[in-house]
Amino acid sequence: MTELAPERPRRSRPVLQRPLLPLWAAVVVAAVSGFLMDLSYPQANIWPLAFVAVALLLLALIGRRAGGALLVGAVYGAVFFFLLVSWTSRYLGVVPWAALASLEAALTAIAVIPIALSYRWLPGALPGPVGRLVGLPAVIGALWVGRELFLGSWPYTGFPWARIGMTQSESPPGALSSWVGVSGLSFLIVFAVAMLVESVRIRLWRLPVALLAPSGIVLVLLVTPAFPTTAVGTMRIGAVQGNGPSGYFDEREPYSIVQAQTDATEPLFGEGMDLLVWPEGGLDYDPFQDAALARRMTMVTTRVGAPLLANAATGRGYEFFNTSMLWTQDGVAEQTHDKRFPVPFGEYVPDRDFYNAIVPDLIGLIGREYTHGTNPPLIDVDGIAVGLAICFDVIYDEVSTEAVRGGAQVLVFQTNNADFRGTDENLQQLAFARMRAIETGRSVVNISTVGTSQMIRPDGTTMAALDADEAGALLEDVELRTGLTAGVVLGPWVQQLLLWGGLGALLFGWWRARRRL
Repeated sequence: MTELAPERPRRSRPVLQRPLLPLWAAVVVAAVSGFLMDLSYPQANIWPLAFVAVALLLLALIGRRAGGALLVGAVYGAVFFFLLVSWTSRYLGVVPWAALASLEAALTAIAVIPIALSYRWLPGALPGPVGRLVGLPAVIGALWVGRELFLGSWPYTGFPWARIGMTQSESPPGALSSWVGVSGLSFLIVFAVAMLVESVRIRLWRLPVALLAPSGIVLVLLVTPAFPTTAVGTMRIGAVQGNGPSGYFDEREPYSIVQAQTDATEPLFGEGMDLLVWPEGGLDYDPFQDAALARRMTMVTTRVGAPLLANAATGRGYEFFNTSMLWTQDGVAEQTHDKRFPVPFGEYVPDRDFYNAIVPDLIGLIGREYTHGTNPPLIDVDGIAVGLAICFDVIYDEVSTEAVRGGAQVLVFQTNNADFRGTDENLQQLAFARMRAIETGRSVVNISTVGTSQMIRPDGTTMAALDADEAGALLEDVELRTGLTAGVVLGPWVQQLLLWGGLGALLFGWWRARRRL
């Protein structure tokens, strides 16, 4: 008789996580999550709701396959972004609003699929309490940051407006951005929430000692002080909010914008200062080509006895730039900085021929094409390095990081919010400026054409402010700081570690799941 070969033991099939919620309930929970996430941003600014929103979205994603996760992410993204960026419809109507919100919702839907798949694959690859309580939440947090980086860099220059770390500008966890950067703060928030979710799912209360892990991360979020920087004196800075007709469709007379800035500056004449700041769009024309405007600016610098940091659209050859310039009493500006990231479909039209064929009326409104600046975001004022960011450049990490690494002892952000009067846009942007103060350990002067404008201390608290829709001027001795925070030094590395580490862990989980099939 032929001897039978022993039967090979069969590999056990992986235990894949099943959805916690039926799909219809997950969609409802995702919609609620998007609504609460919007409330965590200004104007409501209820920062604890960011944690609740993350928890609800994770519950809706746990155990979902790619198709279900796509639907859940699309609903969350649509509710969140249609509410968050509703200010884009202020003048141009629903088309740009719907286009931006729909695009971000679609990208969000795609980007949450890896999070859902992690919940299906990783429990088998990272077994045991440590894997469930630390490993899985860490991967979830890393993939969340990867999603933010994806939306913040593509398409074109991306839209890094909706990073969860930016919700914490007035909260205790906000100080952590000075240690790990804004992306690192986003990771810690999601990591903490995911850990708490897993603590409940594995009934961690049955092992009281194990509760030390989630308790410790919550404690870190609430009590970590800001990374220290060194005070090196003060700089007396005046900042003017002219509240003039500086919107895209505002009716105005020649030189009415510069006249509004000049009128609001008059209370500062003779007061003595080191630097006067006007907002983005504070000039009607290019002072390098308009002698009358140049004379007005020289008169102002003479009356205040300090150089003027102004901003205008400037032309060089066939190119146009959004330019900030340091105008001196000699009637010249030898130091300039051009906006690094002009806004797609706001300040230039990428692939103009393609989009013009779709919405010619809207594309036709954007007649001027701004070029991306390449010069450093720095000026020198009597030996003091001042870092700059023009309008939406404040949301791009590399601009403020480059300024501080270049020696900036104070940051000045110029913006023109006239096209978004009466919306949440300015308050959202102001919160991002506040986060930059905390992250870099620098004072920030954030000056708008129409408000709200503020001078912000390095700890994120407000030193002085001007309300929206009123003309006025601020004059304060602003603290100067030196030294790089860990958030500035490590922030870019933390981003890359989280991005590739999260994707690597996901692939590892997929590989282990395949081996066990």
